Amino acid sequence: MNILFVCTGNTCRSAMAEGLAKKEIKNKNLNINVCSAGIFAMQGEHASYNSVAIMKEYDVDIVTHTATAIENFDIGKMDLILCATNNHKNQVIMRYPNVKEKVFTLKEYAGLDKNGEDMDIKDPWGYDINSYRMCAAEISLCVDKIIEKIENEKGENSGEFNR
Repeated sequence: MNILFVCTGNTCRSAMAEGLAKKEIKNKNLNINVCSAGIFAMQGEHASYNSVAIMKEYDVDIVTHTATAIENFDIGKMDLILCATNNHKNQVIMRYPNVKEKVFTLKEYAGLDKNGEDMDIKDPWGYDINSYRMCAAEISLCVDKIIEKIENEKGENSGEFNR
């Protein structure tokens, strides 16, 4: 399975989601590949200082992360595309209508969308470290629920987990 996390610049939200997901996948020894991209990413830009600092609190190292523009992915090879906001979701669908059924917000796929309200994970860029901490906590909760959901779906489809 291939999962792509998407945000605006791929230096905060999607970079943190990728790092958190990789840690969880490794801990559970799952066969899932994750990557991240930005709708308007500046190719090669590093993760923001505050994102790197907050991820250290989760024992996740994203210091070597570099931003990737969504155009640089073979989006058709992705099994799941998880976006930070509804706007990102709409932009991905507009650009790549052939993958529409694979595109969700993180909260939506995690089942945290509260009847379609508050679908967005707010961008911490330019705010203080506590904004990044709150953002990371929200992403971490989503990632945990998403990995759990994928594990359950694999179990239901195959009678056992794909480990």
